[in-house]
Amino acid sequence: MEAFSSRILLTIFAFSFITHSIQANERPYQQSNTLFIRNSCSSTTYPRLCYTSLVKHADFIQTNQMLLTGTALNVTLASAKSTSALMSTLSKGQQLNPREAAAMKDCVEVLSDSVDELRRSIDEMSRLRTSNFEITMSDVQTWVSAALTDQNTCTDGFQEINATENVKTLVRGSIVQVAQLTSNALALINKLATSHG
Repeated sequence: MEAFSSRILLTIFAFSFITHSIQANERPYQQSNTLFIRNSCSSTTYPRLCYTSLVKHADFIQTNQMLLTGTALNVTLASAKSTSALMSTLSKGQQLNPREAAAMKDCVEVLSDSVDELRRSIDEMSRLRTSNFEITMSDVQTWVSAALTDQNTCTDGFQEINATENVKTLVRGSIVQVAQLTSNALALINKLATSHG
């Protein structure tokens, strides 16, 4: 019985050792991928958010600047779509005064534009080639900048009408993350644009 237990322990030890060795061999690649993301994000306005939003895609991104930028745009689009849907729901369900309701309607429209502009930038990035690099990157920069402006327009609209604090907090809370993600994506796009040449 004791010999049997020893064999089990030895097997477990051997398995643990092999597993640890495999993980140790994989770690340098994973570390270089996550380090690449951390370093790339350090040049953005919101580096912590940039890192946390992209590190889960480290195996896909590896150390590729183009994949990093494309992933940042896709993460931003997903956030913009869910924020746009949330604002649309809020515009129907909240007890808003007439001025707040009008501002909310405007907000839903500009967020819809923002989603379209992010979609267009992703489509354009998929057609990026050496031959069309400058013009394509210029278009992408324009659309992502416009998306960010639209998001800021939404929150500004509620400031201008002196909306109740609850409504302003609700809108700002919904928009702030997508605006920060968009700002980060734009910083990464700008970095990619200047790396070519």
